[in-house]
Amino acid sequence: MRWVVTGARGMLGAELVGRLAGREEDDVVAYTRDELDVTDAAAVLRASQGADVIVNCAAYTAVDAAETDEARAADVNATAPGVLAAAAREVGARLVHVSTDYVFGASTREDGPIPTTAPTAPRSAYGRTKEQGERAVRAAHDDHLIVRTGWLYGRHGRCFPRTIAALAADREHVDVVDDQVGQPTWTRDLADLVVRLVDAGAPSGTYHGTSSGKASWFEFAAEVARSAGLPDGRVRPCTSGEFPRPAARPAWSVLAHDDLERSGIAPIADWRDRWRVAAAEVLTAS
Repeated sequence: MRWVVTGARGMLGAELVGRLAGREEDDVVAYTRDELDVTDAAAVLRASQGADVIVNCAAYTAVDAAETDEARAADVNATAPGVLAAAAREVGARLVHVSTDYVFGASTREDGPIPTTAPTAPRSAYGRTKEQGERAVRAAHDDHLIVRTGWLYGRHGRCFPRTIAALAADREHVDVVDDQVGQPTWTRDLADLVVRLVDAGAPSGTYHGTSSGKASWFEFAAEVARSAGLPDGRVRPCTSGEFPRPAARPAWSVLAHDDLERSGIAPIADWRDRWRVAAAEVLTAS
């Protein structure tokens, strides 16, 4: 099977390329941002020749910067997915497009885990452009898998655990918000889920690719500090109001995995269990 991966130098893209590299039955062609302009239809079509699966890991992920740079964010997050979907349709490939929990609006804890069918109502420029990307994929190509994720961490690039561990090692206290709840997700687990969805021939549609369970950013940070061998109490809870940001963050990003289970695909395990496996590798990555 021939895989084409865009955004191959990013946190998820690099992990997916590594995951596929060990499969003798697969041929992987990886494109970084510098190697392929994902908004250029002709270039994308050339890059897609012979592909069986195209996985779009390219994204504009600077959430706060997107508030004043929405047009640029839309190029990568909204226009490019449609271009890739059209190319996938042209060459007869399945498209896997990675999306985000930011497409949802003001869901609350009382609503329970958010199903894939919940109405989207993004509250930020980043969320709006990612929602537009989902719509573009659905409009351009029937054979697609949209995989929403959130709270990603991994060994490639910057991530929350390494940032928190470094800050907590240098400061007496680090305040972390306790009123935003989601599902910390290891990029290795998400890459594995993408491969499992494709291998299983999962029905076209939208899936949620996050760890099971839930945590606030403070709870995740406290686990990170413990894994880093830092003293108890180094991380303290605070409210989002104490740390205003340009872009609104979802207060409740716990995504349901019903569609995975209905398709016979096991969801990613509980985030605490997966963090314990990932911690040493993630915290020591350069």
